[in-house]
Amino acid sequence: MRSVDSFCGVAPHRPIWCRLFGYLAVLAVIAVPVPAEAQQAGRIWRVGLLTLSALPYHESLLEGLRDLGYLEGRNLSIERRNAEGHRERLPELATDLVRANVDAIVAQSNFGASAAAKATATIPIVFVTLGDPLEEGLVASLARPGGNLTGFSLAAPELSGKRLEIFRELVPTLKRVVVLMNPANPRLRSGLKEVEIVARSLGVRLRVVEVRDVTDLDKAFAAIKSEPVDGLIVEGDPILLDQRQRIFDFVNQRRLPAIYGDSPTTWTRAGGLIAYGPSLPQMYRRAGVYVDKILRGAKPSELPVERPVKFDLVINLKTAQALGLTMPPFLLQRADEVIR
Repeated sequence: MRSVDSFCGVAPHRPIWCRLFGYLAVLAVIAVPVPAEAQQAGRIWRVGLLTLSALPYHESLLEGLRDLGYLEGRNLSIERRNAEGHRERLPELATDLVRANVDAIVAQSNFGASAAAKATATIPIVFVTLGDPLEEGLVASLARPGGNLTGFSLAAPELSGKRLEIFRELVPTLKRVVVLMNPANPRLRSGLKEVEIVARSLGVRLRVVEVRDVTDLDKAFAAIKSEPVDGLIVEGDPILLDQRQRIFDFVNQRRLPAIYGDSPTTWTRAGGLIAYGPSLPQMYRRAGVYVDKILRGAKPSELPVERPVKFDLVINLKTAQALGLTMPPFLLQRADEVIR
């Protein structure tokens, strides 16, 4: 093929018609369709966040997405729907996200995942802090979930028994312990069995006090005050974590030592004495990675459900001093973080 120069000569001595020909050639190149990847560059992705309660580690999800190039207000829009501790509102909120035509949904808790799964069979769902998704019937297997759900499961019931062992090391005189938990959370039901096994081996008497909803908390406090108690185990649950300040006010007023589960840094940095469990901020950052993979075309059915890989023991020395407790040196040495 002969070049334009061979027909028209070299600029600036080209005739007008040759110059017009050159402009048209440039326009033709510009008009050629660009690959799909390039077209996506200007797209604003819409991600739904379905939560049972407003928790601080949701920021970790946004941090994970920012690390991958997603910025709110630029190429990312987050549609937030928070049930404010009332799980009966979750189905309506999940349906609202489906109506909003989001590209993916991140669902907090087993209640949120179940509500989202019933609301849509097509929009990808990434769940976090779920119990056992196999027991819930949300995935076909952990390795290949099938359907439109995948995510991160906190199912590690042995941690509940480990918390009681740590608690006994901190308070050697521990004999009567209340377990504050949400019985509707299937993960906690299996964890309770582990606590009971350890309690029998240590000679500790357990009493379970249930909190199914934020409205149950005052009744739970009254039940705890009704009998002598040496310590409190607060099992990890979105409702309880969301109400952590009320729990702190109660235990501090009664000078009652307590150990907390899940998201240890959130509990202890807010004033909790000691906490041991999976790192929820780390799991939410990983959820951001899964959202990115899905937005790039990966199918949830092919992304394996992940379990916790990072566990933290965090101690708040200020709270220990306020309660008149001396923290054993060996616990301080084992701690991943000590708040002084």
